[in-house]
Formats: sequence, structure tokens, C-alpha cells
Amino acid sequence: MQILIPIIGKSFDDDKASILDVLATDDHGRFIDIEIQTTLPAGLSERLTYYAASQLVEQLGEGDSYRELRPSIGICILDAIRFRESSALHLDFQLRSPSGELLTDCLQIHLLELPKYDPDADNGVIADPIKQWIHFFRFAASSSPEELRQQLPDLVFSEAIGVLEMIARNPEEKRFYESRLKMQRDEQARLEAAEERGEARGEARGEAIGRVRVLQSLAGVAESTIEDLRMHSSKELAAMEVALKRQLRERS
Repeated sequence: MQILIPIIGKSFDDDKASILDVLATDDHGRFIDIEIQTTLPAGLSERLTYYAASQLVEQLGEGDSYRELRPSIGICILDAIRFRESSALHLDFQLRSPSGELLTDCLQIHLLELPKYDPDADNGVIADPIKQWIHFFRFAASSSPEELRQQLPDLVFSEAIGVLEMIARNPEEKRFYESRLKMQRDEQARLEAAEERGEARGEARGEAIGRVRVLQSLAGVAESTIEDLRMHSSKELAAMEVALKRQLRERS
């Protein structure tokens, strides 16, 4: 495995954060994008597709043969759930027909949804390769190095645990890790606040639509459907409410 681009700092695009943590090639010449997301940003599926497709297109220059294309593989480690209807920890997306025929392996996107992982109660050695990595990413921050080594005895995890210990000993690396963690928590809080504001606006609009329909009924006006009223802005609904109240006052 050769690392082409190491950890890239977060960059903000509009109201969401996006990162491409690692770009690498393996012994087979495949290009692999590895991304870690602690939240579920809007457009995640489209962005993963864009990254993988871009890496595929950028391989060829003028006069190059399509046969020279190597697979472009996107891997997203997601600390959220994108596909709630599926219980699978690992979702593998490739170009297939509805009956399962594979067109090509040149474009792949793999999604690991960490919250779906339920560790065994015995805390024994984890044998499944996918579950090994999911366990590491899910519990590395809350487990001791000894606990991790006991459950993940493979050499690759021994090296990864060693890196974590090095970060803990190095003040500069530790500050970088803590600032990154704070940024992730701030982003999660911002998303939750935006969701709450959206829900509040939705409730207020629903109440306004209900008031307009009641006033229409009292005024003897043909009652609008909920679908029709949803097409109006909040200001338009407020204006309709004022006009209907005025009409009722004039009638009385």
C-alpha cells in the first residue's frame, strides 16, 4: 500500500464539512479513497460517487487506453446510519444489473456504518476482518491499548494501536487530535440545532395551515387542501390568515 495523500484537514463547503482522509494505491494498482465521517452530511452518497468517479477519470491521459484503468474504490467509515432499512454493517456498491451481473469492478463504494456494530459480550478475539476494523474505529478511543490488543491480535492492529499510543505521548499530535475531535463535535451540534430549527419551522407551518383551513370554513370559503396550502410560503399563509380574519370581522 502506498499513501498518495495523507490526512487532509477539514475544509468547509457551504454548511457542511467534508474530508478525504487518505488516498492510496495498493499492490494491484487500485486507487483507494478512505474517508471518515462522524456525522451524516447532506449529499454524502453523491459526494462519494463523485470522488470515486473523479479518481477513475483522472487516471487516463490523451491517447491512453481504457484497458489501463485501475479500479477506483471509495471507502467511507461512517459514525452514523445512512441505510436504516438494512442491518448490514458493510454495504458494497458496484455497477450491477438488477439480476446481479457485474458490469465492471472499476467503480466501487464501500460504506461501513459503525453504529450498527454490536460487539460480542465475551470480549473475545474478533475474527471477521470487517468487524475487526469496525470494532477498532468504534472503540479505540474508549478502550485501553491492552484491551484492543487482546481482541485484535493481528499485526496491523498492533501497529495502529502503537500509533494511538504515540499520539497520546506527543503533545502536538494530541492537540491536533483533540482539536479535530472538538471540530467534529461542534459540527454534530450544528447539525442537530439545524434539524431542531427545521422541525420547529415545520410545526409552525402546520399550525398556520390548520388555522387558515378553519378560518376558510368559518368564512364560508371553499376550503383549500393541505397540499395546496403547503405550496404557499409562511408569509403568504400569514397574509391569508389576516385576510380571512378581516372578512369574518366585517361580516359580524
